[in-house]
Amino acid sequence: MSSLPARVVRVSADSGDGAESYNVVLGRGVLAQCADTARRRRAGEPPRDQVVVLADREAWRLHGARLGALGDAPRLELDGGEGAKSLAKLGEVLDFLASARCSRRSCLVVFGGGSLGDVGGLAASLFKRGMDVLQAPTTVLAQVDSSVGGKTAINLAAGKNLAGTFHQPCAVIADSEVLATLPEVELRSGMGEVVKSALVGGEYELARLEARARAAAGRSIEALGEVLVDAVGVKARIVAADPLERDQRRALNLGHTFAHALEHAAGYGVLPHGEAVAAGIGLALEASARMGVLTDTALPARYAVLARTLGLTASLPELCRRYAWRPSPAALRAGFAHDKKGAVDAPEFVLVRRVGELELGVTLSEPVLASLLVT
Repeated sequence: MSSLPARVVRVSADSGDGAESYNVVLGRGVLAQCADTARRRRAGEPPRDQVVVLADREAWRLHGARLGALGDAPRLELDGGEGAKSLAKLGEVLDFLASARCSRRSCLVVFGGGSLGDVGGLAASLFKRGMDVLQAPTTVLAQVDSSVGGKTAINLAAGKNLAGTFHQPCAVIADSEVLATLPEVELRSGMGEVVKSALVGGEYELARLEARARAAAGRSIEALGEVLVDAVGVKARIVAADPLERDQRRALNLGHTFAHALEHAAGYGVLPHGEAVAAGIGLALEASARMGVLTDTALPARYAVLARTLGLTASLPELCRRYAWRPSPAALRAGFAHDKKGAVDAPEFVLVRRVGELELGVTLSEPVLASLLVT
């Protein structure tokens, strides 16, 4: 195996005082840094009084030994997946933090995929009004997206990610070695967020992804490593400019308003998030063309080729065929009704002019929306 040197992406998610800036460390074997990083505090702050671990049960079984000294830390293991993002599981994590005698000087290390990172980050933001969280993501989806940027959330019956906070991690440690054991469906799901980042980032990022897509989909650790660094770099740049998603950070929701409605209609956990995002991007491109926004008319076909190279379904009909599922119009309407980015019953969409140029906060007429959702 050839070596892949560690790379560091700095995320500046604050108003200029450095209080919420942190490093995302990506590379092979970097989980060995977790224990020291979790115990370290900024200059002038009192030392940690406790470090605890929230772990995906299967990830811990496969890779927990990579965290070294954290193997002896108090630990709560949960099953991953969307089922972890519930009020009941949030309560379980909060009770664990209390029983482990954590304080605001403690650090919670979250070891697992994006769902566990979301609920763990939310628990850390709430416990005693805020303690540090270190994200140690173990899936592509979590490494490129959910672990970076400070969004935390759980799902409610009414919709996805409706209860959450912004709570930046103190660090992110993303080890590419753990990706070797990812199930194929998890690898594909992560690629949905990867291709979204490239479309948002610009022509440079998209061309680099196209050049590496086949190798990354084939699990080349070197290609995956470069793809992850590029995607995190795009997100870090946007988060630094808009930490609380008041303006341009909304670009990162490309495909997501559609995706969340699809996930809601299918039942959480039925459709992998990244695959729903990929179909959502296809819908966003189609909407862009119908609304006269799209200026790069070759982009939808280019996107479809890239998505399929990465193992993704590039359209809603393809997604429905893969999962032998057809959404009802009423279920989709229910999913759109509580889109957290718009007003109630007025979902907002991100449309595309060309690579790296997006139109934010667009509402679609009922006839256009209905025509897009034909399966």
